[in-house]
Amino acid sequence: MRRTLIQSAIVISMDDAIGDLNTGDVLVEGSRIASVRPSIDIGSGEAEIIDGTGRIIIPGLINAHMHTWQTALRGYAANWTLLEYFRRMHAGLATVFRPDDIYIATLIGALNQINCGTTTLVDWCHNNPTPDHTDAAVSGLIESGIRAAFFHGSPKPEPKPGEPHFSEIAHPRREVERLLAGPLADRDGLVTLGLAILGPHYSTLDVAMHDFRLARELKLIASMHQGGGPAKTPGGWEKLIEAGLVGAGINVVHGNDLPDDLLDRMVDLGVSFSVTPENEMIQGHGFPVTGRLLKRGVRPTIGIDLESVLAGDLFSAARVALSMQRALDNAETRKASGTIPATTTIPVREALRWITTEGARMLGRENQIGSLAPGKLADLVIINASDLNLFPVHDAVATVVMQTSLVNIEAVMIGGAWKKRNGRLLIEGLESKKELLAQSGRRLVQDIEQQGRAA
Repeated sequence: MRRTLIQSAIVISMDDAIGDLNTGDVLVEGSRIASVRPSIDIGSGEAEIIDGTGRIIIPGLINAHMHTWQTALRGYAANWTLLEYFRRMHAGLATVFRPDDIYIATLIGALNQINCGTTTLVDWCHNNPTPDHTDAAVSGLIESGIRAAFFHGSPKPEPKPGEPHFSEIAHPRREVERLLAGPLADRDGLVTLGLAILGPHYSTLDVAMHDFRLARELKLIASMHQGGGPAKTPGGWEKLIEAGLVGAGINVVHGNDLPDDLLDRMVDLGVSFSVTPENEMIQGHGFPVTGRLLKRGVRPTIGIDLESVLAGDLFSAARVALSMQRALDNAETRKASGTIPATTTIPVREALRWITTEGARMLGRENQIGSLAPGKLADLVIINASDLNLFPVHDAVATVVMQTSLVNIEAVMIGGAWKKRNGRLLIEGLESKKELLAQSGRRLVQDIEQQGRAA
């Protein structure tokens, strides 16, 4: 069995029993963590020994929401509001994607997540008009080596004459069952399945009922966008709650405009929430629900959302969520009392939870990932705290949350296997893959521009 011992590092375990170690060792055996202690003696057993001096070890990050299929269009939508995005992406660019475009975007997008310290990616794939598109996305995830939850969605083009609107089309049971019987059959595998459904905000009540029941029957997480204009089914959430279909395993993305009474009911029923703070503020969703959730005793998960708009760095997304909510809290106190709060409302450790333990909880995998503890899968990140922008370290959690960037990610391990070492991804042929991504991006833009000229 392969063994790896990382010695003399700062360890932020995110496990309540273990806590933080100012100097600690982490032993990995096979795909799992065997021990996390101040000092580990492995005796005469064979192992790779890594000097962790000047390093910080944290659990692998969990990106709770990203449309990875848009990687070849990085920055293309940076100046769009949400309304422009619906029109120009879903009704436009998305319609000219071929399976090869989905494959290379998903592969490179997932590799970039590893490069940035993400070990688990929730790939919310809603541009899969054919099984070939779906299989291409799954192939890209598998090839990347990332741990992923593939949330199978459905495309949202403008209907052609005689076709139903996408809001009237139930999630395809046959396609979900095909995936469960084929490439995603192992529910504890590296890539697992979830459903990216329309939900009551974007579908009719009949479709929402069908999709919620399908997810429950197949024991799959059902994730849905909530927000962005008026709901397709006003009062839909109340009807779903009355039908007993809302509870653990339901994941709401965004949720900025949810009324307080409905948010109370969702929280009480165990619904999870994924916030994409930077994109929500850029595109006009509204202020993230971070603080509203914290006041109700629950925490959000954090996602990137769209690399067609912004960077895929989860540390930055957590900082944006933290800074935005601190600003809102500070403004509220100043308005009420005329003075600055006596102390900060949200400590930095909270933000680290949003991108580690809370992501694991949302996926129902808190016993496997999200923290560093014996028996858990060995998904971890090594940060070089000797780098000029991080040194010296006074508070390791603050260093990680407030100052760490891509340049500091020295190594990434997923399931006991190194995916990045010495600051470099362990992937062959990366330059040729990047060229395929560039070609895909150019063709997509050319095709949609030609369509516009023809119209």
